[in-house]
Amino acid sequence: MELTAEQRALRDAIRGLLVRDQPAEGDIWRRLTEIGVPGLAIPERYGGAGAGPVETHVAAEELGRDLIPSPLLGSAVLAGQALLAAGDDAACRRLLPAIAAGSVAALAWTTAAGHWDPAEVACRATPAASDWILHGDAHYVLDGDTADILLVAARTAEGTGLFEVDAGHAGVSRAAVTTMDPSRRLAVVRLDGAAGRRIGGPAGRALARARDLACVALSAEQVGAARRALDMTVDYTKVRVQFGRPIGGFQALQHRMADLHVLVESARSLSYAAVRAAGEDAQDAGLRAAAAKVYCSEALQRVAAETIQLHGAIGITWEHAAHRYLKRAHGTAQLFGRPAEHVARIATEIIDRV
Repeated sequence: MELTAEQRALRDAIRGLLVRDQPAEGDIWRRLTEIGVPGLAIPERYGGAGAGPVETHVAAEELGRDLIPSPLLGSAVLAGQALLAAGDDAACRRLLPAIAAGSVAALAWTTAAGHWDPAEVACRATPAASDWILHGDAHYVLDGDTADILLVAARTAEGTGLFEVDAGHAGVSRAAVTTMDPSRRLAVVRLDGAAGRRIGGPAGRALARARDLACVALSAEQVGAARRALDMTVDYTKVRVQFGRPIGGFQALQHRMADLHVLVESARSLSYAAVRAAGEDAQDAGLRAAAAKVYCSEALQRVAAETIQLHGAIGITWEHAAHRYLKRAHGTAQLFGRPAEHVARIATEIIDRV
């Protein structure tokens, strides 16, 4: 997919911020907010830029290149798009301007099994006099320990619903968990009698839409990380000398790196095809999102493994960046559902159409 002039300018602005300016980790989100990244896919009437998922995709790919820790995926994509898809205008007007301005939102959803299935949520909600009361332990909550805005997917007697919960409520406890990928913040959110405010009606479709958009944005991160890992490997083979010549001159290694290049470019093509389908709300957008999640997960895992091997002993040292890409590969493969689960989604839908 060819980027427009505006999308290329966005890409260059983000890359310049991350590469040339090199902001400290604590300043990254503030600097990204200054150039409007959190609000890219939020409509203008809710305080956003009114761009779309492709622009968010461009941003995610750039952040993935250098494994930049940011709440873009969990806040602007997963939580923000769940809000939009819920169709509650009052809730959107109340919450989305803050998200677009850089406040971090988190969506507490899945159980410890990590299936990210709209029909399988970790919490339950029962009606009370003026609001709802929520109980349950939600796992793998992106930025859940630090979020300003907390959304919860919970079971009700009528099905799955979406709720806004005061993150500072006495019935809410949040704890960061140790992750394989230290650049990805995950938490367990425990609700014990927390008061919740209902957002919209049945939330199954809204959650499915948000999950698919999150899978697509995650695939952009994976493509960016795979490309950066491959570039780093190619550069290393040009300076690492063995048997009196750079190892990049050996045909066997050239073939391996050429195969990885084809893999990365095909993953990028599929990722952008998926985001284009999502932006057009195409009928097969969910299938494309699942396919992008599967293929890009496997592509990054293969590239990261080859990066470790082609760097030799230095690739497994703590000081070198190679191990960070391997950790990101394994972590993202599990997020929003394992690849095998998305393959099953694709197979089920194809069979149902026959």
